[in-house]
Amino acid sequence: MNATVARLTARSLLGRRRALLLLLLPAVLLALSGVARALAGTEEDLAVGLLGGFALGTLVPLLGLIAGTGAIGPEIDDGSIVYVLAKPLDRHSIVVTKLLVAVAVVTALGAVPTFAAGVLLTGTAGTLAVAFGLAAAVAGIAYCALFVLLAVVTRNAVVVGLLYALVWETLIGQFVPGAQALSIQQWALAIADEVVGSRAGQLGVTSAVGLPAGVVLLLAVTLGATWYAGRRLRTIRLTSEV
Repeated sequence: MNATVARLTARSLLGRRRALLLLLLPAVLLALSGVARALAGTEEDLAVGLLGGFALGTLVPLLGLIAGTGAIGPEIDDGSIVYVLAKPLDRHSIVVTKLLVAVAVVTALGAVPTFAAGVLLTGTAGTLAVAFGLAAAVAGIAYCALFVLLAVVTRNAVVVGLLYALVWETLIGQFVPGAQALSIQQWALAIADEVVGSRAGQLGVTSAVGLPAGVVLLLAVTLGATWYAGRRLRTIRLTSEV
């Protein structure tokens, strides 16, 4: 990890406009959780619906998209990435550094608020809060890696990312048999399912894949996307042409 690259990435990622959007999403989750708690009390079914449907299904992928593409995409688009590439830094080190910054942002603004929302909705820091907080954390890592890769390989990373996160995972995954098996959300849910334990089926915390498959797929996407992003970054010339 390179401290200079990390500092520049954080400064760019947390710029005023992007920072407002990043903060708005967890604020909405916590506000909805507060309203739900006030109106319905500590309902576990409601907690599962909000944590699984909004936090894990919308909040985390959108944060991952904003942070992952924002960590490197703007520099590639405006050509300023050449100043980083001109330095004697390993390309994979650059990608890993930017990925770690993006993951830190998503963890702080995605996983932590998800856990807090779980505590607020259930009234305790019990298994549901821990399960969805952990699922949000691991999903956030995979989303960031995937979207960093997209930012390196295409200038339409945001559009492609939205199609995957909101169309493939949210819409197609509900109606096309087998599509859920190719969903980061479902892989993370396998971990939540394991943490909740015997009551997972009763509460509706279920995944389309088993725990071993979910863990392997999360690792494969994270490591594979990071490695390939570093490799593709080597093809960017100092004239900013890909």
